[in-house]
Amino acid sequence: MSERVLIVTGGSRGIGAATARLAGVAGYVVLVNYAANRAAAEAVADDIRAGGGRAETVSGDVGSEADVHAIFAAAERLGRLAVLVNNAGVVDQPATVADMDLKRLERMFRINTIGSILCAREAVRRMSTSRGGEGGVIVNLSSAAAKLGAPGQYVDYAAAKGAIDTFTVGLAKEVAGEGVRVCAVRPGIIETDIHASGGLPNRVAEMTPGLPMRRPGSAEEVARAILWLASDEASYSSGAILDVSGARAILP
Repeated sequence: MSERVLIVTGGSRGIGAATARLAGVAGYVVLVNYAANRAAAEAVADDIRAGGGRAETVSGDVGSEADVHAIFAAAERLGRLAVLVNNAGVVDQPATVADMDLKRLERMFRINTIGSILCAREAVRRMSTSRGGEGGVIVNLSSAAAKLGAPGQYVDYAAAKGAIDTFTVGLAKEVAGEGVRVCAVRPGIIETDIHASGGLPNRVAEMTPGLPMRRPGSAEEVARAILWLASDEASYSSGAILDVSGARAILP
């Protein structure tokens, strides 16, 4: 597996960083993408190298088509692209839909939805057996919010992730005969700093008593699910969307 490349977008923190580290242990050559925090991305790559793995970092905003091209060009220099983990994403300050402006909505969908589609497009161009590739796996990051709607806080984020669910199913069917599997995970309340970036640093602690398992999930628990979907153990799973939400996203 020494030349099989795994890209993690938004790999400098949280679920992305945990996925990158586990991918390094699993033997992938890991390309850690970051948008702004180079030091954090390099720290993740250093951890992988310290464990005997191979890792490189690459800057790029997945909402920029030029940056997406640069990310995949960097991956080509490392070996054969085997896995894309579409992890990069953003939230914003809590707001109702009535108070959301166009700038916020464009940013939310550009990064969370369009960015994932652009990256998946580039992955398929390299993985598809009909285009000369050897197959591969795409794992998209959705959210329990796609089911729950996030009213009064992040309806736009929930809508962007709902689009990821639909995209996952559609693309999985489109490339199923071309050696490419496409799956997704829906994390619930996970202990990462994305909550602070959305203006709610205490959100996890405040929500914990009401969670079905009475605890949040960890980034590593989500990363394990991602790596399983990417592995040969999940070889007949495509179009699957796996809830990693501690039962929170189960609907009546």
